[in-house]
Amino acid sequence: MHGRDRRLNTMPAMAADIAIIGAGPLGLATALALHRRGQRPVVLDARTPAAHATDARILALSHGSRELLELLNAWPTAQATPIRQIHVSQQGGLGSTRLAADEYGLPALGYVMAASALAAALLQRVQALGIPLHFETTVGTIEAGANMVRLNLPDSAHLEARLVACCEGSIPDEAAARRRDYAQHALLCRATLAVPHQHLACERFTAQGPIALLPCGADYAIVWTVPAERADALMAAPDAEWISALQTAIGPLAQICSISERARYPLGLRMRSRITAPRQVWLGNAAQTLHPVAGQGFNLALRDAWELADTLTGAPDPGAPELLARYARGRRPDREGAAAFTDLLVETFSSDLPLLPDLRGLGLLALDALPPLRHFVARRMIYGARAWP
Repeated sequence: MHGRDRRLNTMPAMAADIAIIGAGPLGLATALALHRRGQRPVVLDARTPAAHATDARILALSHGSRELLELLNAWPTAQATPIRQIHVSQQGGLGSTRLAADEYGLPALGYVMAASALAAALLQRVQALGIPLHFETTVGTIEAGANMVRLNLPDSAHLEARLVACCEGSIPDEAAARRRDYAQHALLCRATLAVPHQHLACERFTAQGPIALLPCGADYAIVWTVPAERADALMAAPDAEWISALQTAIGPLAQICSISERARYPLGLRMRSRITAPRQVWLGNAAQTLHPVAGQGFNLALRDAWELADTLTGAPDPGAPELLARYARGRRPDREGAAAFTDLLVETFSSDLPLLPDLRGLGLLALDALPPLRHFVARRMIYGARAWP
């Protein structure tokens, strides 16, 4: 991209129907979904184009998300590792269950890939469609008027649009209706294995928090939840100590040979009290931040983008209050359901209170013995609120 294309100083006002802040995977997917529904988006990002290639995050995508990305012609097949089975168990207790893709007539329950790979596929599609994309463009203040919204940019430049979609950023305390600090951190690593994973993902619940083992190429991408103080010690420990502690937690699920790409981040629940304001809408982590258990976060964000595009299909004024109110109402069941689902899992499975291990075991046994219940949970993970009757 040429330097003159990265900034908006010479861009005339009213260059877009919708200004999207953030050119990560969610922002790019939102641009594609809106373009597909007849809107004219422009994407703004403060980072350089090279920043996307160095995004080290690993994404767990449901089969439902694959379906949405295929409709956008942006599914990177070669970079996706399929999850064909999911094994759910608890450490030191009875009860387990297994979900299999062939029970649902699907090629996979989900997929694992690098965020950089998905961003590259989405970026290629955005560029092919000629959707304006401007890196190194920091948005300052946002001023909403009756018919337009003004985005103030560096060097006294500005952009006017009918709607601003915020696809990145955190939720400030004053905007959050629900806040919960789990006092946990997610430890991330990539693990080489003694025995191939056979496209099996594992969710292991321990008294300190859940552990997810996600097939990623020939390795496992691991999301390991531990108390914050233990995260400090493990991040300072050598690999051998980390592997020993992790192997103890996962038991016989996998034999780890080595690890790499260690990282951490704190865990909490935040729900924005309102996901719309005059001429403005928040999606993904800017609207809700969930615990990573069951891998709901980015899949929920993609459904945010898809429903926004559906709501604004062909609308001459995409920032009209009645449209934004309809979008907020439509997203409520999925958002609240995902937050409640992940919070319940953390609350139920991250405790060693008396009798809870036995009750958890009975719950897992019930899932395994009652196919309708198991299928409901599986479809909820795959499709979100669309799984509900």
